[in-house]
Amino acid sequence: MSTLPPPPLAERRPHSFTHHGITVSDDYAWLRDPGYPKVEDADVLSYLKAENAYFEAAMAPHRALIDTLFAEMRGRQKEDDSSVPVKDGDWLYWWAYAPGAEYRTWYRRPVPGGAAEILVDEPAEAAKGAYFRLGAMEASPSGHLLAWSADDDGSERFKLKVRDPSTGQDMEMVTPNAIGRIVWASDSRSFVYTEVNDNWRAYRARLHRLGASPDTDITLYEEHDPGFSVGVGLTQDRTHIIISTGDHDTSEVRLIPADAPETPPILISARQVKRQYSVDMAHGTLWVLTNDDHVNFRLARATLVDPEKWETVIPGSDSVYLRGISSFADHLILTERVNGLDQIRLRTYAGEEHRIAFPEPSYTAGLGGNPEFAPAAYRIGYSSMVTPDTVYDYHPADRSLEVLKVREVPSGYDAAEYESERLTITARDGAQVPVSIVYAKGFPKDGTGKLFLYGYGAYGLAIPPRFSTNRLSLLDRGFAYAIAHVRGGDDMGYGWYLDGKLEKRTNTFNDFVDCARGLIQAGFAAPGRLAIQGGSAGGELMGAVVNAAPDLWGAVVADVPFVDVLSTMLDDTLPLTPGEWPEWGNPITDKAAFELIRSYSPYDNVARQAYPPMLITGGLNDPRVTYWEPAKWAAKLRASRTDGNLQLLKINMGAGHGGKSGRWESLKEEAEAYAFVLTQLG
Repeated sequence: MSTLPPPPLAERRPHSFTHHGITVSDDYAWLRDPGYPKVEDADVLSYLKAENAYFEAAMAPHRALIDTLFAEMRGRQKEDDSSVPVKDGDWLYWWAYAPGAEYRTWYRRPVPGGAAEILVDEPAEAAKGAYFRLGAMEASPSGHLLAWSADDDGSERFKLKVRDPSTGQDMEMVTPNAIGRIVWASDSRSFVYTEVNDNWRAYRARLHRLGASPDTDITLYEEHDPGFSVGVGLTQDRTHIIISTGDHDTSEVRLIPADAPETPPILISARQVKRQYSVDMAHGTLWVLTNDDHVNFRLARATLVDPEKWETVIPGSDSVYLRGISSFADHLILTERVNGLDQIRLRTYAGEEHRIAFPEPSYTAGLGGNPEFAPAAYRIGYSSMVTPDTVYDYHPADRSLEVLKVREVPSGYDAAEYESERLTITARDGAQVPVSIVYAKGFPKDGTGKLFLYGYGAYGLAIPPRFSTNRLSLLDRGFAYAIAHVRGGDDMGYGWYLDGKLEKRTNTFNDFVDCARGLIQAGFAAPGRLAIQGGSAGGELMGAVVNAAPDLWGAVVADVPFVDVLSTMLDDTLPLTPGEWPEWGNPITDKAAFELIRSYSPYDNVARQAYPPMLITGGLNDPRVTYWEPAKWAAKLRASRTDGNLQLLKINMGAGHGGKSGRWESLKEEAEAYAFVLTQLG
């Protein structure tokens, strides 16, 4: 620290706003470029560049460690890795990396045999610019054409094109504003896609007819509620195109015959506030998964003649959380969670059912790529905190799992050298919060060790106890690595999610702090010997817990953190804000929501106190957490903190929410984060 130049200090420019009779000061509001999404303000760019330069200066003495970590992480990645081919009709599809390549190349070949052809050469596409992310890719039913989309700047606006796979040439440019999946009509002459508007809201589903001007594309459905987002899909039997719309609480589904895509959509059931449902079809029956009478969802069936008459097949359960349904020719497959553990249930149409048995007491498992209606076996993905990612084919006739691929770790990995366990920690209100933890055998549980604790806790997204090769660089340096399955995720059921949102949002923060204290009590670390990390809404979690319990943490990594919650939720011109109100509350119209958000919003609650060492990241083109949120937070922290601990801000100037593209570039960023943690905790 003594050799570092002084950290950049953003100018304080007095600014305030008033809502519900309450005035809020925001001296760093100027860091939001008024021309956004263009960022050209000289003062803004000067500050961001100064922070990036300070980051580079601070990390420069540790470049050897970063390089070592990167080499370790890269050494655990198979250079010429490839996926297990997936059969879809007359073709097998897969991806592969060439040795050293940052990006995949996507292939297919005829069944039963024949020459492979390239569908999308990602390295060639990525060479055209500084950023590349493949979006959707879908071959026509005839196999003759490919519709595909890509993002070239991190803004998550995907350019949608039509390609002739036999030549590799793009034939049509459909739109620069696509997002989500592409679904072909049965005759391969048209396809359905979703488009975003100027505010980056997925607001309509359109039908493009090959050879026609995109200006004449038919809008099949347009959503007028700015809080709802539109998506498209295809039933497993491929008879109907699905058009769904919804927010975090409410959903609504329409179907269109795949062989008559210009037919007016069939509304399954009109939206009802806080009711969610999804559908699939098989053998002329409509299968509906809904939470209309139980928080953990029920399975029902209906017909297209009377699509709102839902007859219960599997009732809702307090102990079984139904998460997804796929209707294949021979089986309904339900993905579910029991006591926080993933389960896959197969049910025949006669009602006989069983669950797939997996070999470990704690793991994550789910359906893999299963595009066909009547596959010979079901593709399954599996891993645990000590078991590398495994691809199975499940054969229901003899209930056997056939191993197709186990992730290779070229530099070597022995699962017997590590241990994993699942703890339960009592939160301050009595809730039993699960924690998954892994460490090298011999890890001391006497408080002398170091602990890395990860958390998210929002949107009903569970953080599964899966395998990570990068994590080994911490485990092999004496860390235990833990995941706190806090409320706000759906780890323990949909009610677990509801107990961490809106007026119960602070449960998420309290759970994380209580898990940390419980792990300290269990001997995994001592106060100040914990490193913590979270991104996006998990970055909000990081901001809340450093305000609440700064003495617990020895290092904090907050990636693209959603920390300016109050200002963002008050601005309905931002892309995501209206759709986020069911998650956080609407402070524009609801004074109670305003006061609650203000009470925990990390940026608004930065205090004059000591803070732990912190690494904060952001992306200039990020449409989800806009760059000024981490920038404002970092600026306010610098002006408020009373300690001499290191604080770094790194803004990716050519990337978005996910950081840099490319498998090696992303590893470099992970190596920087780990180096920061290691140098701060010693």
